[in-house]
Amino acid sequence: MKAKDLLIAIAGTAATAGAAAYYYIWKNMGLPRGAWPVRGFDLERYLGKWYEIARLDFRFERDLDNTTAEYSMNDDGSIRVVNSGYDLKRDRWSDSIGKAKPIEDPDVARLMVSFFGPFYSSYNVVELDPEYKYALVVGRNTDYLWFLSRTPEMPEEVKELFVSKARALGYDTDRLVWVEQGTRERPEEPETEDETGE
Repeated sequence: MKAKDLLIAIAGTAATAGAAAYYYIWKNMGLPRGAWPVRGFDLERYLGKWYEIARLDFRFERDLDNTTAEYSMNDDGSIRVVNSGYDLKRDRWSDSIGKAKPIEDPDVARLMVSFFGPFYSSYNVVELDPEYKYALVVGRNTDYLWFLSRTPEMPEEVKELFVSKARALGYDTDRLVWVEQGTRERPEEPETEDETGE
C-alpha cells in the first residue's frame, strides 16, 4: 500500500472511531429533554450513604428492596460506587461495585458511572436540597429515575415535589416502584458481592 493510501486509510479509521465515540457519548451521557443538572455541586458533601426511596425499575435492580447507594473516593480520584439491596428471588443480599467520575466541571452534578469496565452511563442530579438530604437523579433518558434520601424515609412534600418534577420532564411516574426500607437487617459481612467495576 502506498504511503498516501495508508494515510487515507488511517484517517478514515480515526474518523470512524471518533464518530463512534461521539455517538456513544451522545447516547449514554445525555439528559432527558428539559433536565438541567444542579450547579454549585459539592461532591464531598454528596459522598456517603443514600437510601433509594423510589425508582423506575430496570433489570439490574428488579426484585431488590432495601436498596442503597454509597459513594466514597478512590485513591485515583474516581468515585467508588456500591449499590446494595436485598434480592427477593435469591433471598440474599447483593452488591454491585462500580466507579464514577464527573462528566463536566466538578461543580456540575453530572457523573458518568460504570459497573462494566469501560462502559459508562450518565448520572445526573437535577434536584438537591441545600442540606444534601434528598436528591432526584435521572439517567440519560426517561427510563432511569431515582429518589434518594439520607434516611430510609422521605417527607411527603419532598416526594410530591420530585414526582411533579419528574412528570414535567416526561417521566411516567405511575411506573415508580416505592422501595421498602428498614424491613431487613443486613449481616455484618456481605452474603454476596458482585464486583463488576474495575
